[in-house]
Amino acid sequence: MHTPVHVSLSYREEHCLRISWISDIIVVVSPENIETMKTIIQKYGHKRVTVVKGGITRHRSIFNGLKVFAENEFSKYLLQKPEVVVIHDAVRPFVEEDILLEVVMAAKEHGAAGAIRSLVSTVIASSADGFLDHSLERARYRASEMPQAFLFDIIYQAYQQCTDYDLDYGTECLHLALKYCKIKAKLIEGTADLWKVKVTYKRDLYAAESIIKDNLSQQICVITDVKEDAVQVGLLLHESLKSQIKVEAISISLCKNDSHLQNMFSGRCYNFIYIHDKQSAFQETQLLVDVLEKSNITLLYPVILILVHLNSSENISFSFGMEKLTRIKKFAREVKEKNIWVYGLLIHYKTLNSENFPIQIILL
Repeated sequence: MHTPVHVSLSYREEHCLRISWISDIIVVVSPENIETMKTIIQKYGHKRVTVVKGGITRHRSIFNGLKVFAENEFSKYLLQKPEVVVIHDAVRPFVEEDILLEVVMAAKEHGAAGAIRSLVSTVIASSADGFLDHSLERARYRASEMPQAFLFDIIYQAYQQCTDYDLDYGTECLHLALKYCKIKAKLIEGTADLWKVKVTYKRDLYAAESIIKDNLSQQICVITDVKEDAVQVGLLLHESLKSQIKVEAISISLCKNDSHLQNMFSGRCYNFIYIHDKQSAFQETQLLVDVLEKSNITLLYPVILILVHLNSSENISFSFGMEKLTRIKKFAREVKEKNIWVYGLLIHYKTLNSENFPIQIILL
């Protein structure tokens, strides 16, 4: 189990809430936006989140976030002091758990660690009269990025010792650890996706929305009942889809594995296919919906749930299909208000010489 760590952010916390080993999240907000942020946190039921008043500069805001763990001035917030603290920019909301874990583990070993990336442009210096003075050898330098992680005592000590000039004009946390605590940070090469979108201006929201929608459409979780026919259909579906999108197939008895489902949903998949051959699986379907609600993944994005009913009865009738249609439509209207979109597919087949031949498909 990973050591619990704490995250200091400016505005964006939801992406970190799904990571179980992050014990507390500090959102540092400008004074005029504190009530707005509290309203958002309450509305979406975010836990482990503390809102703190920010300072007039980046370093002063980070220092305020750190004080929550150490100073009596913030006694109304005072939380248990962490071993490791992660500092991340809210404008980069697409940080993944892998890079967070990597910088945390490096910080535990070396005292400080931060993500970096290669320079994409050459850095030059100009003279006072506006002419080229010199340029840096690009291969030798890297761009410092977020997230960064520190042993709490190191970064807090650095902020306690730094000057007003550092607090007002500095921007690099790793430099403070080096300057005041003699700690050389371990540098971690980040992936290109980490900096694909920086949400600074309104136009950046469109790029962020595009990434979110792309991610939502590229993952499917296929859940099957434990019966043989349902499992076989699930495996066939997995094989046909795996070359096109990310797909996971599991066979599970829904009524017995509520905790397993909750762990599975923490992976933040937003498209589900439930395959069963029961005459009525509404109890299991309701359980699935309940677990989706508990996971809070429906708070920000819609969830697609496709119910596939396999039926091998010899006496199926058109009225049976219409009855299923009516019931699922009613159920779909109810759960749509919870941001869960339900669709139905009835597949009627018969068994002949141990082989299944689909004879009727009804879309619900």
